[in-house]
Amino acid sequence: MSDSQTTADSAIDSVTSTIDPSELAKFTAMAADWWNPDGQFKPLHKFNPTRLAYIRDKLCAQFDRDPQAAQPLTGLRLLDIGCGGGLLSEPMARLGANVVGADAAEANIKTAALHAAQQGLDIDYRAITAEALVAQGEAFDAILNMEVIEHVADPQAFMTACGQLMKPDAIMFLATLNRTLKAFALAIVGAEYVLRWLPRGTHDWEKFITPKELENMAATAGLELYTSTGVSFNPLTDKWRQTGDLSVNYMGVARKQ
Repeated sequence: MSDSQTTADSAIDSVTSTIDPSELAKFTAMAADWWNPDGQFKPLHKFNPTRLAYIRDKLCAQFDRDPQAAQPLTGLRLLDIGCGGGLLSEPMARLGANVVGADAAEANIKTAALHAAQQGLDIDYRAITAEALVAQGEAFDAILNMEVIEHVADPQAFMTACGQLMKPDAIMFLATLNRTLKAFALAIVGAEYVLRWLPRGTHDWEKFITPKELENMAATAGLELYTSTGVSFNPLTDKWRQTGDLSVNYMGVARKQ
């Protein structure tokens, strides 16, 4: 084990963590499949173009960058928390950002680091938690907190830790699932049992978070969730798109109050 990995493990062990062991085990078991576009993470591969465009455009608006430039995010330090296999970290690095990809599952980090090396990308991947990064005094211009908060043991503590990692003018992207009957029908019954896009048990409906709850969590963490958008899948076009409907999947951006 490398010195950096030992340090990361020590950091995880030395601070209070919001990691849910059952969720950690679930995604560790799927780690090898991250970059298979037809595998267990197929929905995220389909979702990626929509969320990447949203992230790029909001970051460029925040930091006065040209979204049409080849590398508009050059000079920005970005944290992809709960990065998994790096499906967001890699395109952010290609857009010029200095990316730290953090995940509590070491198997995910190994997969992500190997794939990045194969692509010739320099990404700082770490098996570490948000709380440990806070303890290390880290700070970022932007944080990607995408499809993570519904999988942690204490969403409020996790939100607070992520807020503490933000520089004064930083923004944080959030994406999660609304706790509605429609979300249960589409995201769990439909996606996991009927279409089998995801392994059964990937999501727990009781852990889904309403937009108001997310807004309140952000406020408690000293943040303002200042914009939100729904995201819907169109089976006829086989594509995701932004909508005004927040009843299932939705994304938002938070800044320091």
